[in-house]
Amino acid sequence: MRHRCRVPKLGKPADQRKALLRSLTTELIRHGRITTTKARAKAVRQEADRMITLAKDGSLTARRSAIGYLYDKQLVHALFEQAAERYSDREGGYTRVLRTIRRRGDNSEMAIIELT
Repeated sequence: MRHRCRVPKLGKPADQRKALLRSLTTELIRHGRITTTKARAKAVRQEADRMITLAKDGSLTARRSAIGYLYDKQLVHALFEQAAERYSDREGGYTRVLRTIRRRGDNSEMAIIELT
């Protein structure tokens, strides 16, 4: 039974899904805005919010957790420097998902996810 287990599967095995979410989160934090499918954007939103919450905390444990998750160590240091003043007045909702036109090849719903 999978009752109340609300994990977006994204059509991938667990290891590939985790790697995909890690890479999408890393690129979202690096560029500030990425274009992907709507399902992936909604899945990466949760991970990106978690990383920004860790950066707002700023402790050594939070920094080590973020380094263990994101692929770029220098990006983690930059995130921890900027997140405190950028998101100090918010308690969540650091990302925005905007729907765009459907993809031409397979008609899947596309979205832009960006940091606000």
